[in-house]
Amino acid sequence: MKTEEDTVNRPKWTRIGAILAVLGLGTHTAIYLGLGTPVGLPLFVATIANLFGYAGILILTYLWIFEPGTQYFQKSALPRLEQFYSRVVAFSLRGKNARKFFLGTVGLLFVSIFLLAAFPPKVLFFPNNEPNLANIYLELPVGTDIEATNALTLELEKEITELVTTFTYEVDGQPYNYMVESIIAQVGKGTSDPREGPSNVPTPHKAKIVVAFRETKYRLDQDGQPVSSSDVLNLLRDNISNIPGAVVAIEKDQNGPPQGAPINIELTGSNYEEVLAFAQEVKREIENSPIKGYDELKLDVESGKPELPITVDRAKARSLGVSTGQIGDALRTALFGKEISRFKDDEDEYPINLRFDDAYRYNLESLMNQKITFRDQGSGRIKQVPISAVASASKSSTFSAVKRKELDRVITLYSGVQEGANPTQIVGEIKELLANYEVPRGMTLSFTGQQEEQAKEFSFLSKALLGAVFMIFLIIVGQFNSARIPFLILITVILSLIGVLLGLLFFRMDFIIVMTMIGIISLAGVVVNNAIVLADYAGQLFDRRKAELGLDEEARLPVQELANMLAEAGRTRLRPVLLTAITTVLGLIPLATGMNIDFFTLISENNPQIYFGGDNVAFWGPISWTVIFGLTFATFLTLVIMPVMLYLTEVARSRRYWEKQGA
Repeated sequence: MKTEEDTVNRPKWTRIGAILAVLGLGTHTAIYLGLGTPVGLPLFVATIANLFGYAGILILTYLWIFEPGTQYFQKSALPRLEQFYSRVVAFSLRGKNARKFFLGTVGLLFVSIFLLAAFPPKVLFFPNNEPNLANIYLELPVGTDIEATNALTLELEKEITELVTTFTYEVDGQPYNYMVESIIAQVGKGTSDPREGPSNVPTPHKAKIVVAFRETKYRLDQDGQPVSSSDVLNLLRDNISNIPGAVVAIEKDQNGPPQGAPINIELTGSNYEEVLAFAQEVKREIENSPIKGYDELKLDVESGKPELPITVDRAKARSLGVSTGQIGDALRTALFGKEISRFKDDEDEYPINLRFDDAYRYNLESLMNQKITFRDQGSGRIKQVPISAVASASKSSTFSAVKRKELDRVITLYSGVQEGANPTQIVGEIKELLANYEVPRGMTLSFTGQQEEQAKEFSFLSKALLGAVFMIFLIIVGQFNSARIPFLILITVILSLIGVLLGLLFFRMDFIIVMTMIGIISLAGVVVNNAIVLADYAGQLFDRRKAELGLDEEARLPVQELANMLAEAGRTRLRPVLLTAITTVLGLIPLATGMNIDFFTLISENNPQIYFGGDNVAFWGPISWTVIFGLTFATFLTLVIMPVMLYLTEVARSRRYWEKQGA
């Protein structure tokens, strides 16, 4: 079996690498110089040639950079690091230093928790992504004609188009907007804010305008500097939010799982009019307070919806032989029509609908004076009775909808938050404002929506973390046939939270409920793996030393032997622990920073188009940084604090054993 690495024929591979690099890159350069921007077969040949050129560069890089660097690290840097580490471990296990190191680390955990409470980071349920869409919801008073809504929407669309032209420069003589790709307007059906819930009611008084932004990598100004789509969103909010007689809400697209509005207050009660009045009072109370950072507060139920009730005089209708069903059917047919037949043309069929002409359909007098024709059951004669003879019409207003939650009537007061605002902080301020607010008898006020989902997810992920730790504990107990070492390993998992908390505090990063908790759960597995490696090898060294000293398996090593064995175990396992941590951290840095490389253009055009950020970093960044912060500190825990804890427990067991032997 080979125990040494095969030597590399450096002159041979240097020649191969140089030939590949010169021929490949030279061919690629010649094609681009001769043809400009090649297409088709020349582009394919240039790409293949460049691929060989990069292969040659990688060979030369390995021979003259990575291979000498590896030799230096293994034969010079790492031995010095091992010697330094041995001195650190020996110092930490000397005298009372072991207790000081352990208690100091535990104290650091409490300090980090205290700092987190004193300087809390922004807490978010889900990552705050860069907008890909700007959804502009326009709402006019209930009853507004759709033509009036359409006219205002066209004006608003024109204003938006003029605003986004500030992000335009010329390319080949043509204007190019590097931020906005398209603007789409819609009026009437399907224009309600999705957070209002599903609704089948016609909405001629509502409109929606969607501004679609370009992909992140194309959001570059004329100087090549990246521009945030949040700037465009704030520009729209500053210039088109105040339209007289209309409510305008500007929201970005929401990524991640379905969730309610950031600010969502549900008010329930039996009397809907009183609940609506109370909701309007709460709305005014919040709007008159100094609380800032939220968008437009809106109610999902309105009271100004016009209606035209038809009241039937049942006694008179019964005397004339007319039923309420006949009256309702006649009015419905006049307004919405009724299919009376079908016209067939070869394979196609067309429904024939009967209804009033527009001139009569929207005329109340014509509707009420229409006659109901029927055969009298008593006399057998055909009779005609005008609707106005047995019914009367009146004008009034009602609620736009009646919504229920668990059979209770509910009205929701909701709002989004402005870009960069902290919804958790705003909701906390609103809760403090309404803490002493008197809720009428028979009504309830509760905060739901995103905050409710945030609390549920945090509770679920906390239980998942405890479950994962418990399962890890059971597995390690089965491996070591002891509860002592698994307990010490779980302590390192808990202490690794110091790195996560301090990292979030020092770099002022957001605490993302979902992503950060997933990162902590992932971190537990890596930390446990490194601790097991060290603890298992330390146990092997203890057994070997007992055999050398002629002690039986149940005996304990003398106290003076423990420090030497633990220092040897740490020095031997330093390499695998360090390599695991270094490779994990370096592998996560591109994910944490959102590093993007276009390998196709790198090979075909020598242009990697490197940029940092993008949509994915909003999701993967918090997970990656959590693991990086935690694992960096956990490496110290594994290499120093784990031997300290093993030493303290072994010293206690050894002293008890030798005291019994002396007795």
